[in-house]
Amino acid sequence: MEQTQPPTSKISTVVPATPRGDEQTEWQLSSMDLLLKLHYIRALYFFDNHAAQRLSIYDLKKPMFPLLDHVTHLSGRIRISESGRPFIKCNDAGVRIAESHSHLTLREWFHQNGSSLHHVLLPDHVLGPDLGFSPLVFLKFTWFKCGGLSVGLSWSHVLGDAFSAFNFITKWSRILAGHAPPKTLHVTHHRPTPSPPHNNGNHGNPISVKMATTVEDLWLATNDTKMLTHTFHVTPNQLDHLVTSMFTSDQNQANDTSYFEILSALVWKHVARIRDSEPKIVTVLTRGGGSDDFPSNDVVISVVGADVAVGKSDVADLAKLIGEVKRVENGVVEKLVEEKEGKENLVVYGARLTFVDLEEDGIYEVVLNGEKPVVVNCGVGGVGEDGVVLVLPGLQDEENGRSGRMVTVTLPEKEVEQLKEKLREECGIHSLAF
Repeated sequence: MEQTQPPTSKISTVVPATPRGDEQTEWQLSSMDLLLKLHYIRALYFFDNHAAQRLSIYDLKKPMFPLLDHVTHLSGRIRISESGRPFIKCNDAGVRIAESHSHLTLREWFHQNGSSLHHVLLPDHVLGPDLGFSPLVFLKFTWFKCGGLSVGLSWSHVLGDAFSAFNFITKWSRILAGHAPPKTLHVTHHRPTPSPPHNNGNHGNPISVKMATTVEDLWLATNDTKMLTHTFHVTPNQLDHLVTSMFTSDQNQANDTSYFEILSALVWKHVARIRDSEPKIVTVLTRGGGSDDFPSNDVVISVVGADVAVGKSDVADLAKLIGEVKRVENGVVEKLVEEKEGKENLVVYGARLTFVDLEEDGIYEVVLNGEKPVVVNCGVGGVGEDGVVLVLPGLQDEENGRSGRMVTVTLPEKEVEQLKEKLREECGIHSLAF
């Protein structure tokens, strides 16, 4: 196999177009921001040579200057208050940009690596050890031999959820296409994300999070288990087959069940069959009802418990549990953070087997030269040993225009190979290939 490491790499920094000078402000982090501070969103966009045609690094960096005027705290740096609570100093320290060139064509890259979240294309970025100098956002542009381009984003979860990260890249592409930048918002304090209303919430101790120790002075939880990230592609026809085979006698339930719930239930069942101890309780992360205008951690954290043998259960029954029997934990986890002034280190993704609903199609709204990405993938950094499963929009079928789904898992390495085998043999679901 050929070496995949790009031979060249350059680092630079982009700052807001309008300097703050002495008017530096403080961005107060909400309890949900601080809950997720040890995690990172990693998104990777692939574009063919038509989309990347005539785009230089200057062209790609130029839209960032006015965009950062809209969200100045993204250019800031973490500081710690006298009470020990972290906040962001809006000091225009900037967003980090890396540029590199690969000796492979895009087709050759896909043949060797698929659309995997390869470390060569994504910044290896975490906060620390010196928080005052660590960028909160890191982008990497990689040009391929054929003229194709990848855009890798490492986004500190303390800034906002995955949809906030996707929206940031979408706005960047719109400015690049000639649209007016968003109006600057002069906000000095972050409005805390309110807990979603719910009638079935957990009012005791949270079970969706775990205390964590960090790697030295980094905002990254230790994990002694070797984790592996892998992506499966589920075609539209395979989705149809899953639905018809699961709901043979209950069309109403089929209509009311999302692909996210079906695929999550399918993976839950197979992971339960792989592990010596079944995961009876899982965490489900879904999007709240907030606006896309500004980055925020608008995440609903729920837990689902099964009092049956998960590995022997019908996928339809598990999907129903995920859809209907969730207990929201936002209130209790936010209370836990506030009691400790955000000083506690907590893990959410992977504290228990965690399912993340990213089904919304906005991930493909990024456009370069009028062309959408060939494919987009997303993962999470700082995952605990129980693992995480993300369900994303998949590739669009050119014949009928329907989209499948991508399922990106980060699990203990030994479990990934077993899961690949089970999904391939029993469901015909393969790794993403081109």
